[in-house]
Amino acid sequence: MPRVLVVDDDRTVAEVVVAYLERAGIDADHAADGHAALVSAAANRPDAVVLDLMLPRIDGLEVCRRLRAADPGLPVLMLTARGEEEDRVLGLVTGADDYVTKPFSARELTLRVQALLRRAGVDFIPAENERTFHDGDLTLDARAHRVLRGGQEVSLTSREFDLLHWFLRHPGQVQDRPGLMREVWGWEFGDQSTVTVHVRRLREKLEDDPSAPRRLVTIFGVGYRWDPAPPAAGRDGAS
Repeated sequence: MPRVLVVDDDRTVAEVVVAYLERAGIDADHAADGHAALVSAAANRPDAVVLDLMLPRIDGLEVCRRLRAADPGLPVLMLTARGEEEDRVLGLVTGADDYVTKPFSARELTLRVQALLRRAGVDFIPAENERTFHDGDLTLDARAHRVLRGGQEVSLTSREFDLLHWFLRHPGQVQDRPGLMREVWGWEFGDQSTVTVHVRRLREKLEDDPSAPRRLVTIFGVGYRWDPAPPAAGRDGAS
């Protein structure tokens, strides 16, 4: 399992990033300031670093310079709220391999980290989010980012895909809207009607009768649940 060092003084952001990386089969450590990051990297070399630009004690640019001096091949992804072009350029010139600005999509950040690891030649076993899931006439290929229903491709937005992916990984599990926002969107706060809209759109694309859903059902007063197709209707599970 590859190891990534997440450096951010915002505990909430760090927890979201660590959680998404670990779901992707990547071991993640957290350092809350620049000094702690350098100590951690020296003690146990990570395979990549997700590095906030604005850090206490030692700022992210200086941390990046020192990491690069000690290990020129170490992949670094800058994560920061500063999105001006000159800041992005400065980060890349300092040695960062990629740059993501806050607010960010946790899933996109995870995919970028995976891409950095692969470019660096780090091998790891694909995690749950790289499998192919089958449910009746429905197939989700996470690696190819495709959904088929009855052999025909279903056009989903990125967020609709992520939401369906979550439900197929957790069949029969009820989840409320705040939980889905946290698990799928990576947001601790936000307009929960966003979840309702995306659930409705998924039903319109996947249910025979969206007004009487049989797959993506509402548990009134609780949340939503994905009910798998009976085994006789097709293969069940992930490959």
